[in-house]
Amino acid sequence: MVSLLVLSATGYGWAAMQGLVDGLTFADVIESKDTGELPADGARDILLVGMDSRTDAQGNPLPEDMLAKLDAGVADGELNTDTLIFVHIPNDGSKAVALSLPRDSYVDIPGGYGKHKINSAYARGKLDAKEELQAEGVSDAKELEVRSNQAGAKTLIKTVEGLTGSTIDNYASINLLGFYEITQAIGGVDVCLKQATNDPYSGARFEKGPTTVEGIEALSFVRQRHGLPRNDLDRVVRQQVFMAGLARKILSAGTLADPDKLSDLTEAIKKSVVLNKGWDILGFAQRMKGLTGGQIEFRTIPVANVAYETPSDGTAVQVDPREVRTFVRNLAGGEDKQDQPDSGVPNSAVTVDVFNGAGTTSLAAGVSQTLSGQGFTAGQTGNAEARQGTVVRVPEGEQAMGDQVAGALDDSGGPIEVQEDPSIAAGHATILLGTDYPDSAAAGGSRQNSAQSGTGQTPPASGQQEESSAAEQAEEEAPITADGVICVN
Repeated sequence: MVSLLVLSATGYGWAAMQGLVDGLTFADVIESKDTGELPADGARDILLVGMDSRTDAQGNPLPEDMLAKLDAGVADGELNTDTLIFVHIPNDGSKAVALSLPRDSYVDIPGGYGKHKINSAYARGKLDAKEELQAEGVSDAKELEVRSNQAGAKTLIKTVEGLTGSTIDNYASINLLGFYEITQAIGGVDVCLKQATNDPYSGARFEKGPTTVEGIEALSFVRQRHGLPRNDLDRVVRQQVFMAGLARKILSAGTLADPDKLSDLTEAIKKSVVLNKGWDILGFAQRMKGLTGGQIEFRTIPVANVAYETPSDGTAVQVDPREVRTFVRNLAGGEDKQDQPDSGVPNSAVTVDVFNGAGTTSLAAGVSQTLSGQGFTAGQTGNAEARQGTVVRVPEGEQAMGDQVAGALDDSGGPIEVQEDPSIAAGHATILLGTDYPDSAAAGGSRQNSAQSGTGQTPPASGQQEESSAAEQAEEEAPITADGVICVN
């Protein structure tokens, strides 16, 4: 994925780009077409997806010997997106920020699916579409694969847009085969580990210190999560340093000036990369060819709880969409509006109806009173059907107003989901309280205390521990660039 971005971002690969475009696979996954004009919101947002697909970009099954070489395992009927990256590029092409979205992030999946891990969004949309196509009489395996994949991509795109608050302008996906062949085409990627590792699950067996990985070793390097201090979050960092090394390698004259390497790279991309229909790659390349390694930055979205117990999906990564949207907005140097009303209307102009599905006595009345104290107009209160997840529902197009209401409750518990619902009256917001909403909410329990109790953590015993923890967190969250090799877990 990064190969495509970097190749299109440099004048060295311009001739190769012209030949590459003719052989690329395009899919109808984004309604708006790229006219070559700069995005009106000031930045191009690209969703990059790593698939565990057992087919190539054209829908053809991968050979059994190749699947065995890739150690892909037995296909279980699921198609998960194991790597999700949101790339934000300002219109001036000054830099690119690639945000990793942990695969287990627990988010709302549009289309009536409810809250699940984000890496299941594609599969849910794909499987439903496949059943519909088969019911319509479509029987050709290749056609079913291509068309259902497009439906899966659309579901994933809507999910990421809801999480980030940004409109996805472009989409690119790559499969296992492409990852394998691209790393071989460029002669491997330089990485570095803080400690030696031997993981039987991923096949990752590496010594401490710097090493060069390609092919199967590269796959095992970015797949490992067992035995890492922060599990999936450390795997995300592994992927980031690998992509930074990939960008550094491709930007080097040794790769771009080598006709054989450049040819192998473009052929690997053709076989395994799918782009959204209408993406003007050559125009994009022309605008981006001033990008250099230091201007490609890799980060991770903020997370609230890495061990969140879900009702039906096991342990997931809890994220707050409001925090994620604020983080994304600030990438462009925008003002942090987290503590400001986002909708542009005063609290008094929003009538809030509160219904209790948590089963806690008088909870709806207490929450309504809390919101009235913050200036909102009190609406109806009452009981609702029992539910686990708390949501704020607002009219269509009023996401910002929903964020405003959710933000007023933010000090009372974990992330509160906002949903647009055409049945909600204008100027109204409906809160459905679930069992995940803490009993202490109406009494003003703090978000921090709730988060600590939810993760089973206890406050640090001393200020020194707090400082140490903050320093470690700052080190972990420092952005990764393609300027040099850093050692990671």
